Amino acid sequence: MPTTYHLRGAEITDEPSFYAALADALDAPDGYYGRNLDALTDCLRGGFGPEAPFTLVWHDAERARTALTRRLPGSEQRYFDAVLEVLRSGGVTVTLR
Repeated sequence: MPTTYHLRGAEITDEPSFYAALADALDAPDGYYGRNLDALTDCLRGGFGPEAPFTLVWHDAERARTALTRRLPGSEQRYFDAVLEVLRSGGVTVTLR
């Protein structure tokens, strides 16, 4: 059974605070679990903390959604949705609360 981690979405006000909160939730070494989507993908592959599969319970996800609204270049996708896509495609079961 995969390990479950809890992400505190109320602490997320922008992209840097998302990565800080994620690293804290995952107890990642040196407080690092990516600083952008490509780095997050790399972290999910291993070597920087927990490797997928694991479960991430994202508390106060709607608050985080309102903070992570930047659209990706050349896309209509917002950052929050891109993060979910990267996590899920990397083998993480994400539960939004």
